[in-house]
Amino acid sequence: MNNSKSAIAHRFRGYLPVVIDLETGGFNAKTDALLELAAVVIEMDENDLLIPGEKFFFNVEPFEGANLDPASLEFTGIDPLNPLRMAVPEQKALSESFRGIRKHVRDTGCQRAIIVAHNAAFDHGFLNAAADRCNLKRNPFHPFSSFDTATLCGLAYGQTVLARACKEAQIGFDANKAHSAEYDCAKTAEIFCKIVNRWKELGGYELAY
Repeated sequence: MNNSKSAIAHRFRGYLPVVIDLETGGFNAKTDALLELAAVVIEMDENDLLIPGEKFFFNVEPFEGANLDPASLEFTGIDPLNPLRMAVPEQKALSESFRGIRKHVRDTGCQRAIIVAHNAAFDHGFLNAAADRCNLKRNPFHPFSSFDTATLCGLAYGQTVLARACKEAQIGFDANKAHSAEYDCAKTAEIFCKIVNRWKELGGYELAY
């Protein structure tokens, strides 16, 4: 194997895990607005344990003609028209996030990034749809593969709801901060790292490089 690669490049077959959480104006990735984008790059320490790394967060302006479902807005508590959000266009949010993530991919010797998310198909679909709208050709993520922490939490803790899984994992979770992309992304990153690290501690996987 190429020893110039970092340890994390060997852990997931050349893929760099990046935790993603999005808040949206509905459930249809093609028609409904992307309102918040958060990302946490996963790193590996000197003991080959995963840790949360650089974070990205943007409040996002609804794209022109986007649908905003009142029920979704009530659920998240987001007011898309509030000027205090200091929201940016999708193009800026995605371009800056993708640029930073591509740098981490290069620096670690990975081939691509891979999405880690809670109920990952939802976030993956919205992210791909937004990238297509913005005509972004250098999406750093694998186009369809992902790590779903709802599945991992079901395996590790018998819970698929993030808040309940965090409770079982003895990770603090403030329900008043939930449904914020930045907060949920941080908690998803924390529990992903804890599950993978626990698997290592149990002897489940050892790096060979």
